[in-house]
Amino acid sequence: MLLKINNLKSIINFKHIYLLCISLIFNTISYAQEIIPEEVKEKTIVQDTVKNTAVVKIDGVAAVVGEFVVLDSDIDKTIVQMNAQGIDTDEIPRCQIFGKLLEDKLYAHHAIQDSVEVSEAEIRSNVDYQLQQFLAQSGKSMEELLKFYNKKDEASFREEMYEINKSNKLASEMQRKIIDDIEITPEETRQFFNKIPEDQRPTFGTELKVSQIVIEPKVSEEGNQKAIDLLKQFKADVLENGASFRSKVVLYTDDKASIGNGGLYTLNRKKPRMVKEFRNVAFSMQEGEISEPFKTDFGYHIILLEKIRGQEYDVRHILIIPEVTNAAVKEAKESLIEIRQRIVDGNITFADAALESSDEKETRSEGGHLINPATQDYNFELTKMDPELYGQIHELEDNEVSLVLSEQGRTGNMKFKILMVTDRVDEHVADYGQDYLKIKELALTEKRFNAVEKWQEEKIMNTYIKINGDYRDCEFSSNWLKQ
Repeated sequence: MLLKINNLKSIINFKHIYLLCISLIFNTISYAQEIIPEEVKEKTIVQDTVKNTAVVKIDGVAAVVGEFVVLDSDIDKTIVQMNAQGIDTDEIPRCQIFGKLLEDKLYAHHAIQDSVEVSEAEIRSNVDYQLQQFLAQSGKSMEELLKFYNKKDEASFREEMYEINKSNKLASEMQRKIIDDIEITPEETRQFFNKIPEDQRPTFGTELKVSQIVIEPKVSEEGNQKAIDLLKQFKADVLENGASFRSKVVLYTDDKASIGNGGLYTLNRKKPRMVKEFRNVAFSMQEGEISEPFKTDFGYHIILLEKIRGQEYDVRHILIIPEVTNAAVKEAKESLIEIRQRIVDGNITFADAALESSDEKETRSEGGHLINPATQDYNFELTKMDPELYGQIHELEDNEVSLVLSEQGRTGNMKFKILMVTDRVDEHVADYGQDYLKIKELALTEKRFNAVEKWQEEKIMNTYIKINGDYRDCEFSSNWLKQ
């Protein structure tokens, strides 16, 4: 127990990364999900990644969990996909992959029992995106892809992909439901810290605070109007000429991340997603309505509201980012050079200059201080800092202002910034007062792990589970054999 506590941060990080990799892989693979009798066998084509040849494997049921099955081929195909993505499966035991599949099916089964709802439109859009990724990454045609996965046609392949995506979505929603309401009190945090012997407390690496001032080139009124007019043309073409909104997304949107699913997002009134301006417009619309162009920090949008399902809204959107002129880029850089010189000369503090001039509203009111997304405070641990940010600040001394740096903003346009490092704290053993937020997060993570383990123990005992064949010899971390 003490060893577990002492290494909790590394355990958490490893488990998080491992499960994330597995989840991403599972979200790109499709298998049949209906329960079939144990005696039913079928031939499955599995790619041998070493010999690069197709191998015929007799498939069967490895396990049944509630309403779901795990086939032998589920594990094989997962390993193939992991190898294709560059993951060394030699370091991940087959039984561990099998155990993760069992967990997902347990979550999905009880999500159905608890009437957890998922968005059909979102799942089918994910299938569309995954198929596009399959084809792009493999370089195969659809016919070759169907042959590789031994599927008779695209429709059946899509349907099986839909079922596994639905199962995975149910599992993730069930996991979220288990831990959503779990909180940690200051007293629980104190008890968590005090139970760790002083000589076994974790060590935190060098930390520091990072501030920045960002200047973005200004878009002209002419550029803004051009974007607005273009979106109005799209809306008119859809409403008056019957053009496809989705086709407009694929051809014209500047939101590259959503092209694969036709610009579709599912918004929930209780779970904020997207910026406030976007949500306000979406939640004010009726089904089938297309909005007028509106502005966010990302650019200009129009929204098509496809479906309202209780608290969930399925919307498609087109984003147009106004163009920036070379003259505006030059002006922005020169402006920041002047601001930097005023700071270096002592005519203004970095914090005051950020409040006065920075175009980054998230940090402007904080005197330019960046907030660590992992800890929600101003402190960054050097060894866990974003590599790009680390490269920009690792040679700076305390209170030294960097030269003007250029990088792409979140809209893809050029922006300029200067950075400063302050309050450097060298590597040290965890201190309750100084490191309270990090200790609190570790305590909360342990509490969530314990809640999930307890939930699994209870549900395993009252769920129909059957493990077949050699898989009964696996050393599971959970009591799947109910021994």
